[in-house]
Order: sequence, then C-alpha cells, then structure tokens
Amino acid sequence: MFTSRRGRFAAGIIAAGAVLSLAACGSGDPLEPADEASGSSETITVGSAGFAESEIIAEIYAQALEANGVTVEFAGQIGQRDVYIQALEDGSIDLIPDYSGNLLQFFDEESEAKSSDEVFAALPDALPEGFEVLDQSPAEDKDSYNVTQEFSEENGVTSLADLADLDVPLIVGGNPELNERPYGPQGLTDVYGVDAANISFVPISDSGGPLTTGALLDGTVNIADIFSTTPSIKDNGFVTLEDPENMILPQNVLPLINSDKASDTVRDVLNTVSAELTTEDLIELNSRNQGDEKASPEALATDWLADKDLF
Repeated sequence: MFTSRRGRFAAGIIAAGAVLSLAACGSGDPLEPADEASGSSETITVGSAGFAESEIIAEIYAQALEANGVTVEFAGQIGQRDVYIQALEDGSIDLIPDYSGNLLQFFDEESEAKSSDEVFAALPDALPEGFEVLDQSPAEDKDSYNVTQEFSEENGVTSLADLADLDVPLIVGGNPELNERPYGPQGLTDVYGVDAANISFVPISDSGGPLTTGALLDGTVNIADIFSTTPSIKDNGFVTLEDPENMILPQNVLPLINSDKASDTVRDVLNTVSAELTTEDLIELNSRNQGDEKASPEALATDWLADKDLF
C-alpha cells in the first residue's frame, strides 16, 4: 500500500508580489546523499491553485513522484492562475495541475480550438517558452453556469442560449477574474447575445465554493459559475445550463511544468497518474473533502494512489 513519506515544515514563497506560504517536504534519510537516499537527485516543487480540488491533484502528483524517488517540496493554495503562472515563471514552483481549456485561453484568447483533442494540440504553441504540459487525463472539471431549480422553472431557462430572452436582470457570481475571461459576462454577450446592460457581476472569491453556493441560494446572484465536479450542484439541485456553442472549452486535467524539470522519471510518473484519473474520481474526492468526512487533500491523495496501485 502507498504511504506518503513527506515531512512538512513552514517556508516562504513570493509570487506575483504577494508573500505566500508553502509546506515543504522531503523523503529519505537526510544523512544520506540525495541520489542514494531517494534513488534520484531530482527535486521538484509542486504547487496547487487556491481551491481544494487543485490541492488534491497536486498531492497526488507529489506523492506519486515521491514514491518513485523524486524529492518533493509542496506549495499549496497559491492562488488563481495569474498568481501561479508567475510562480512558475520565477521558479517558486516547478509543477502544478491545470485545466486544458482555461489554460489555452489564458495564453491565447483567439484560439479556435473546440474539442478536447484540439485544445490539447494547441497548447504547445500557446505556452511561453520553458513551459510544457504532459499527458492530459480523462478527468474533466470545467466552469459551469448554474441556476436554482426555481429560477430555471420560473424563467424557462435550461441553456445559456435562453438567457438572451430573459426579462429579469442577470446577476452573475464567480471568482473576480471571471469578469475578464472570454467565457465570463462578456462571453455571454458575444456568444449568446445577452444584452450587456442586463448583466451585472458580483465577485466571490471562493472558486464556486460555499460562499458562491450561498449567494445563489439567497438570491444575491441568480446565476453562478461553479466547477462542474463540485458536490453542491447535485446537493442543492442546481440546474447546470447547457452550453451549445461550447463557449466554455473542454477542461481536462493535466500537469503544467517547467520544461527543465520534466525528466523522464517525472514524465513517466505523471503520465501514469493522468491515464488513471477520471471525472468520477474528482467528484468522489471532492465529496469526501467537502462533505461530512472533511478528508484532507493529503489523505485523499494517499487513498487514491493506494486504490489505483500504480507504483
């Protein structure tokens, strides 16, 4: 059975001008040389974005690498994409789980890629020099626009295409950066013809978490951007609006890494993990983390790796 060998300690990391905290970790006997203790002299800093699912996946990456002799430092809950991209650029982190479509649009808003394969194929040319992605997984977690069952029934809304004819003001809730994204309020206007004057935006900084859920339930917003694997969608009977024009691109989970750290060992380990990670896995992991169990990302990663028995 897989067990984590990491010890944790406090450290500091500066990214995007903000002081961030990280938990760092190492494996093996500190009295031995690194290449003898771990089977490898590689060291890699694994980061996660500022939400639980990213941290769970990052823990899976970190523990899988450790199980294969790679010394790992861990920097959890760094922030949103703007922040962790700068952390990759300045070398504060080397590796982070990301989502294919949003990553592509971050660097190339004009890309016409639509399918999962097209998005993945477009990424190498879109990424800055020194960055690359490894194999994408079947697991997908994408932004999704959700309304309450009551709102859906009262207004006849089941699709983003229905919003243009909506008689009531549209109050959108989501992470602050959603307001600047191609699939944000401007996308609703450009792609689905919603009158911009009929849309207002409420920034909620919890990545579709309990604050966003609460705002949708209490009417502070009437449409909320919530990640599609979030348990609260099913738990509250929210209606996820269809996206017939594919405004929100496919979002397969994949490792984003500094090329200098993408050794054969790192590639093989992470590609093995990606081949096994599914959307159903993400839903189960998120449910255990956010539900009554409140399982930690580290424990969930250990359980997932033990269950898959990959290494």
